[in-house]
Amino acid sequence: MIDRRLLTNIDWILAGLVLTVCLLGIMNIYSATTPYKIVGIAYYIKQLYWMLAGITISLVVCSLDYHILEDLSYWFYGFLILLLLAVLIVGKRSMGATRWLNLGLFNIQPSELMKIVIIVTFARFFNNFHTIGGLTVRDLLIPLSLLALPAVLIMKQPDLGTATLIILIAISMAMYVGLRWSAIVTFICITIPMAWVGWAYLLRPYQKNRILDFLNPERSRLGSGYHIIQSKIAVGSGGFTGKGFVKGTQSQLRFLPEQHTDFAFSVFAEEWGFIGCLVLIFLYLSLVLWGLNIARRCNDRFGGLLAVGVTAMLFWHVVINMGMVIGMFPVVGVPLPFFSYGGTSMITSMVAIGLLQNISMRRFMF
Repeated sequence: MIDRRLLTNIDWILAGLVLTVCLLGIMNIYSATTPYKIVGIAYYIKQLYWMLAGITISLVVCSLDYHILEDLSYWFYGFLILLLLAVLIVGKRSMGATRWLNLGLFNIQPSELMKIVIIVTFARFFNNFHTIGGLTVRDLLIPLSLLALPAVLIMKQPDLGTATLIILIAISMAMYVGLRWSAIVTFICITIPMAWVGWAYLLRPYQKNRILDFLNPERSRLGSGYHIIQSKIAVGSGGFTGKGFVKGTQSQLRFLPEQHTDFAFSVFAEEWGFIGCLVLIFLYLSLVLWGLNIARRCNDRFGGLLAVGVTAMLFWHVVINMGMVIGMFPVVGVPLPFFSYGGTSMITSMVAIGLLQNISMRRFMF
């Protein structure tokens, strides 16, 4: 049963920000897919269905006391590790990557769910672990072990973008708890040789090309650098006020690859220009700041850590996607939350918002 007191404490600012971005995303997907010859249900209609399904799931998440997650976190973690192993063994292969499990009626992408699970797992660990003066290297051995296993399994799929996001979320939560300078210096010193090992032995050729294209897109204008070049043209050609709705040449003439998924922001920038981009960035900034505000107002440490983790997940999604489409980061296939087309991304993001809403609503009850 849903406690009636919760209904009076709904965070309407959080709900309004998310709904506004979702509706802008559906409108953008309609424009981006106008030149497609679509058989069956249109992409923007599917996205609307996913949004409604996500809202429903978010309401379910709100109805449950988030403190239950603390007891179940390690069970969820173990279950997701098994699913990630299953992906590598019997997963569905698509476009050179194995990221999906076919469950008959639908497919699931365990790596997306791991974003939420790693937040809950780290929140439980740091909630039960107290230190004075910040975390030391020894203090970080257990959380780093919890992080390394899913990160390696996701990289093996390969899915560098999601693995990077999980690592950034974990680092953000650790920094919120507090790190000693010795731990930060040690982490940096370890990261440099690990980056070399990753480049030499872990990254696939196409992933190396994405990094090289980030450094110099002109090295392969019609090959691996084509995506980022066309994206930068789309963003730049929008000018100050944009070309208008459904009037972007890069998207309507289909020069822009993946224009309704990873590069949805490029379509929006071309059609609505600098002014439109400012509005969208302001909405995301408000969402991130409001998430941090929820963490600050939370009455218990576990809830605060959950809110910080969820906010970090949304923040890094936005930063990496927008940075990717304007050439500030390599192309890693990270969607823009609530905006890019995709059911798994929408559901995962809505679960995250459900957690934030849950924490915000229950601050009056504890």
